[in-house]
Amino acid sequence: MINFAVIGTNFITDRLLKAAEHCAGFQLYGVYSRTAQRAKEYAARYGAPKTYTTLEELAADENVDAVYIASPTFLHASQSLQMLNAGKHVLCEKPIASNTSELKKMLEAAQKNNKVLLEAMRPVFTPGMKAVEEGMKKIGTVRRVHFTYCQYSSRYDKFKEGVVENAFKPELSNGAIMDIGTYCIYAASYLFGKPKEMKAVGVQLEGSIDGTGSVLADYGDFLAELVYSKITNSYQVSEIQGEKGCMIIPHINIPEEVKIRYYTGEEECLFAEGLQDDMQYELNRFMGFMNHKEEKEIKIYHEASLNTMWMIDEARRQLGIKFPADLN
Repeated sequence: MINFAVIGTNFITDRLLKAAEHCAGFQLYGVYSRTAQRAKEYAARYGAPKTYTTLEELAADENVDAVYIASPTFLHASQSLQMLNAGKHVLCEKPIASNTSELKKMLEAAQKNNKVLLEAMRPVFTPGMKAVEEGMKKIGTVRRVHFTYCQYSSRYDKFKEGVVENAFKPELSNGAIMDIGTYCIYAASYLFGKPKEMKAVGVQLEGSIDGTGSVLADYGDFLAELVYSKITNSYQVSEIQGEKGCMIIPHINIPEEVKIRYYTGEEECLFAEGLQDDMQYELNRFMGFMNHKEEKEIKIYHEASLNTMWMIDEARRQLGIKFPADLN
């Protein structure tokens, strides 16, 4: 069994623990919260025997093998570094860091301590994304990519009333590109790598936070359009357009359906099975890396995380969006 501790007692941790029911070898051992009552309540709900109210307690517990971090983004780097340096493997929620500088330090710590660090970018570990990768061989030379994820935030109404919740706080390294845009950017980075050039445009809200934006990435032989928003909804699909056909992915953040429409008029379904408890795939992959240390394969995900972070940094530079974390 692999003993896990969790940092973060929110809905995303709930989803992970629900998905963990499908993961052989997973054992929830400990829960961290700043308040003892919250830690005890959450631990009791999921049957964890240990609770912690300081990160030092958690880091010092030799029974903990791995830590899942689902805290606000501005804390990801410091908490990951503390756990890695204490000899824990780390599965960290997306976006994995506030900027590239932080991510590089995290990767260096993982290598130094011979521990696994993985960004919990849920969609890329799913069977749907595997279908996307395999399907690209069928559509011919890729010429255009359009990835879109626009979801009106339930917190935006309060923002317009002058109540700024965490989702719109730059001091927490939040905003549209960090929360929503990262899905589109990571998918492009994972599938195609780092672009030769990129141009970012966006709408900046009061308080140096972005509400919506687009990134146009130039890959030389094709262009990628990455569209995201927290202040509007969209019903457009994502596409990878090749010279022989167009791959259609209705939801790039949840690739539970993938099909190709060929230019002959034929249509082929590549994947349409749905994705129940889809965080199980990232969790199983992480545990597999822990057990087998598949260095070559994990580097693929590290490279995608680095390229994603570089693109987000560059987009923020062009848009004039700065975080306090950038000064560290």
